[in-house]
Amino acid sequence: MKIKVLLAASALIGALASPALAADPTGLWQTPTNGGQVRISRCGQALCGTLVTSSHIRADADARDENNKNASLRSRPLRNLPMLTGFTGGPTEWRGGSVYNPADGGTYRGTITMTNDNTLRLRGCIVAPLCKTQTWTRVQ
Repeated sequence: MKIKVLLAASALIGALASPALAADPTGLWQTPTNGGQVRISRCGQALCGTLVTSSHIRADADARDENNKNASLRSRPLRNLPMLTGFTGGPTEWRGGSVYNPADGGTYRGTITMTNDNTLRLRGCIVAPLCKTQTWTRVQ
């Protein structure tokens, strides 16, 4: 009986001491604006993300990055457009990256925070405190 109690106590202590596995941010994410979906993947040691689809892409498969502040990039297609680059860190928060917003052509400093397995918060800032935060949900 003592052995069973010791084994149970040992298992409980081991479970409490083990860190929880962090959610994996890679995959396809639904944005709250324009029906956008962004695929987040690993790019070396960093996270990056590309625009897979949006209401603009669905309306015109040849839609271009026409709002880009850099005139030489305005002919890029919106489909597979790099939107997230250079995010490092983890296991639940990645910083130091850039967020490109094709709606206004601006690039912002960003942070990605996993709130659970299927939800993340993306924060983009011109300069703190001038920031905007969106909640993205995983596409199953």
